[in-house]
Amino acid sequence: MNVNYTITLDNVDWQELVDDLENDNFNNGRTAEELELSFHNSQAVAFAWSASRVIGKARALSDGVCNAYVVDVWTQSDFRRKGIATKLMALIEQELDGQHIYLFTDDAAEFYTSVGYTRDNNGFGKVVGNWLKR
Repeated sequence: MNVNYTITLDNVDWQELVDDLENDNFNNGRTAEELELSFHNSQAVAFAWSASRVIGKARALSDGVCNAYVVDVWTQSDFRRKGIATKLMALIEQELDGQHIYLFTDDAAEFYTSVGYTRDNNGFGKVVGNWLKR
């Protein structure tokens, strides 16, 4: 299996990615345009590729000083447990040196523990208005 990694937004087919996320039960409702904007507005991004198709992604929001929040970590189901998400997290972390990185997960705690994260039960969340303004 040949997997390549990038930390730019070059060559991403956003509609294809949304379709793949939907097929993998990982789409949170964003359109291709909204997903692209989410990544453009991020401090750090990483993609895993098999040929010309994105098979993994991750991004981080950051103040650029001391706090970052990792979101949108995904590896296509057929490619899981092959070290892809581990590499994506390492690429994201390289861009966040010196910062406290925070994330939420409801089904991947074991993975994040395996790459050095510790559980913190103090998180809170709130959606302001309607989700995705719809």
